[in-house]
Amino acid sequence: MSLSLDALGVGYQRSPILPPVTATAAAGRLTVLLGPNGSGKSTLLRTVAGLQPALGGAVRLSTAGAEPVDVLGMGVRDRARRVAVVLTDRFDGALLTGGDLVALGRHPHLRVGGRLRDADRTAIRSALSAMHADELADRKLVEMSDGQRQRVLVARALAQEPALLLLDEPSAFLDAPSRIDLLAVLADVAAERQIPVLVSTHDVEAAIRTGQDGWLIDPAAGELGELVTGTVAELSRAAIGRAFDTDRVRFDPGDVSFRLRSSPLDGRSSPERHG
Repeated sequence: MSLSLDALGVGYQRSPILPPVTATAAAGRLTVLLGPNGSGKSTLLRTVAGLQPALGGAVRLSTAGAEPVDVLGMGVRDRARRVAVVLTDRFDGALLTGGDLVALGRHPHLRVGGRLRDADRTAIRSALSAMHADELADRKLVEMSDGQRQRVLVARALAQEPALLLLDEPSAFLDAPSRIDLLAVLADVAAERQIPVLVSTHDVEAAIRTGQDGWLIDPAAGELGELVTGTVAELSRAAIGRAFDTDRVRFDPGDVSFRLRSSPLDGRSSPERHG
């Protein structure tokens, strides 16, 4: 099932912060949403999830041979069954175990006052396994590292068995190796479950090393900016530099990293790459 945005209006109280957005995130692939701070990544993601009112347009989930499903037209409960969201807010549930937290993801599928059934327990175990977090089922959140807690939060979203997984800065509190590892696991989840996984992140280098497709918000392209799409390899050749380069820092697509244009120690220019 793929995600498609058709002239989606993103903004606040009839004031757009982006031009109407048209883009697609393919099933089975990890799509990274990139852009400088303040460019509108989180607002776009929340609009896709239905947490922020759209100013127009449509968000659809499509399966070959079936009519597209209008995400923004769904009821709250139906949307919770199909769309799972992981936000940057820290979860305050320290006395819960990992298994307790992941079980909350089954809530949209339970009857009122209902208890977990065998199918629910299977979904919980599968979600923990997908995030390589089986050993965290009985551990309290307060005893977990940031990386372990983030895996459990994503597992809670997977326990919903969604058709679409959205994550806003999931690696914000993680160290560099953990950020790359988490994005790699999310790529595996997309492939194994054949769903689109859309991740907003400020970590451009990790996103390029682990992502497959990219949506890049370039705030310098016009009054409201522009959303550029393509594979992350395509975006890294020129579009990322246009969006992120400053007078002091430039993006080097050769080694997928940001470099100072000149050394603060001796004033000499950093060597340019060719080829």
